[in-house]
Amino acid sequence: MPKLTAQEIEVFLTESGHLVRIGTIDKDGWPRVVPTWFTFRDGQIWFTPRQESAFLANLRREPRVALSIDEEPLPYRKITVQGTARLVHDVGDDDVWRDQYRAIAGRYIPDEAVEAYVTDTIDQPRALLTVPLDSSRVSTWRMPVGDEKATGIWAKRYYLPGTKMEALAARAEGPGSYVPNP
Repeated sequence: MPKLTAQEIEVFLTESGHLVRIGTIDKDGWPRVVPTWFTFRDGQIWFTPRQESAFLANLRREPRVALSIDEEPLPYRKITVQGTARLVHDVGDDDVWRDQYRAIAGRYIPDEAVEAYVTDTIDQPRALLTVPLDSSRVSTWRMPVGDEKATGIWAKRYYLPGTKMEALAARAEGPGSYVPNP
């Protein structure tokens, strides 16, 4: 199964346009997934929920979080993270980290519009949170590129015994090298 290298992860997470989908648990136990803007810096995913956002309230109560960042065009790169969100700056400290807010906005809107966006939304207090990748469970995947074989794109547990895909994956890896998971 093709995984992203550390360098590919860095490139992917610093490309503009990708959203992070943040999974939290509401106080009634229901899951909530919210797409939002983010930036990747110092091995951490940074995001800025507004003061009244449900997912900020959820993270205050329970900081365990699931993140998903993916793309629609080939090679369908994706990164999923299970980690713990850390509150870096609480609501009301916005002036302290305003440059970080500009950097996040700059990934999604044209450079010439960033300052106007920040100025127009400055009265909407936000918190700054991060999820460090080094202390999280991180999983990556992408479709094969270049000369990589098209078989073996799934985790072995997905190839059901006796199926065509199991046979194709076994041939791609060579005789005796493929043992399906129980």
